[in-house]
Amino acid sequence: MSFPGNFTWGVATASYQIEGSPVHAGGGPSVWDLFCRREGAIVNGESGAVACDHYRDWRDDVALMRELGLKGYRFSISWSRVIPNGTGAINQQGLDFYDRLVDALLEAGIQPWVTLFHWDYPAELYYRGGWLNRASADWFADYTQVVVDRLSDRVQHWMTLNEPQCFVILGHQSGYHAPGLKLDLPDVLRVAHHSLLAHGRAVQVIRARSKTAAQVGFAPVGTVKSPATDTAADIAAAQQSMFSVTNRNLWNSTWWLDPVFLGSYPEDGLREFAAVLPAIRSDDMATIQQPLDFFGANIYHGELCRAGTDGQPEDVPYTGSTPRTLLHWPVVPQMLYWGPKFYFERYGKPIVITENGCAQADVVSLDGRVHDPQRIDFLNRYLRELGRAAADGVTLAGYFQWSLLDNFEWAEGYRQRFGLVYTDYATQRRIPKDSAAWYAGVIRANGVE
Repeated sequence: MSFPGNFTWGVATASYQIEGSPVHAGGGPSVWDLFCRREGAIVNGESGAVACDHYRDWRDDVALMRELGLKGYRFSISWSRVIPNGTGAINQQGLDFYDRLVDALLEAGIQPWVTLFHWDYPAELYYRGGWLNRASADWFADYTQVVVDRLSDRVQHWMTLNEPQCFVILGHQSGYHAPGLKLDLPDVLRVAHHSLLAHGRAVQVIRARSKTAAQVGFAPVGTVKSPATDTAADIAAAQQSMFSVTNRNLWNSTWWLDPVFLGSYPEDGLREFAAVLPAIRSDDMATIQQPLDFFGANIYHGELCRAGTDGQPEDVPYTGSTPRTLLHWPVVPQMLYWGPKFYFERYGKPIVITENGCAQADVVSLDGRVHDPQRIDFLNRYLRELGRAAADGVTLAGYFQWSLLDNFEWAEGYRQRFGLVYTDYATQRRIPKDSAAWYAGVIRANGVE
């Protein structure tokens, strides 16, 4: 395996999943605070009201990061913690929290990588139409300015949106995530377009107001395709399928990425959605396509693809013998080779794996420790594939394991544990798992071991 000497090894978290609700510290509610009140929305009726109580325990958590030897920490800002109503008055208490966190990270020798939006949309803006309202792009830009003005003298790495595919499709089409809407396709596409406009406006603000040389990207989660075999035909089929829009399906890469990196929606998507497209103004693409420094990619799994008898791509279903995580996601390490490779070849930006990890059935053993050999094996397999991508010429800039802590896993509540560190939710005690020590060794060796 071959990782660059300046490669950033880190972990990732999200505000609502670890901090505790912003309403307890002068902030306003988000759509996730609202959604968690809905009967049956969350497993066991749980919520992120307390989560890992990181808002109060952040000092201990930074100490854990230092022990791991992390080079970077990707975390998100809670919009409504900083601006309770989404626009207008600032909650200085909330902004001060992130200010102290950044200082502590830098003191520990850890680069802060800030994500501006990880799904916790301010409730008051949701009542004003949320992402359906075109003004949402300007609301997001104004919020970005507040954060950048406060933190950019020390923060250099920024991401605008995390997984727009998820918060748009799961939150506004299927209703599985907050805000729990089931909109028709025209309105879903409207939400998607406004979120991309918000991305572009935020990049403009970062470029205009950052007090240091900013590195900017975002963190999508397109469907990665891997060839079923290493034949040229299957490789070509997988690449073609990964960058196609079919059957009005928004779970794809290009509808979200081509506007950002290439300045236009893909032609096959425009054909598929021709009758239901939102209003797209003449200067929208110029706003969306802002210069970015890296390509963030959240990759956990993907789909197998081969060339059919007619030469066209066809998916290859997984079998019952395919290993899976506790969330039933297939364990397919090659996705961390083909995903970065295909993204790099199409968009030409350095790749940062902004999320990768697995949920396992972790328990505290009789010896008081948490032994998670399956997670170590999972990460070992995936990182080997990422190293293979680097050796084959893909420019890699960083890897962020999901996640530092077991946390509130959205609609799954607390039953899915992704962390390198075990969270006892009753006491908020942290117990580093065996995988934490293993990952610390990977960082020390820069991935050689």
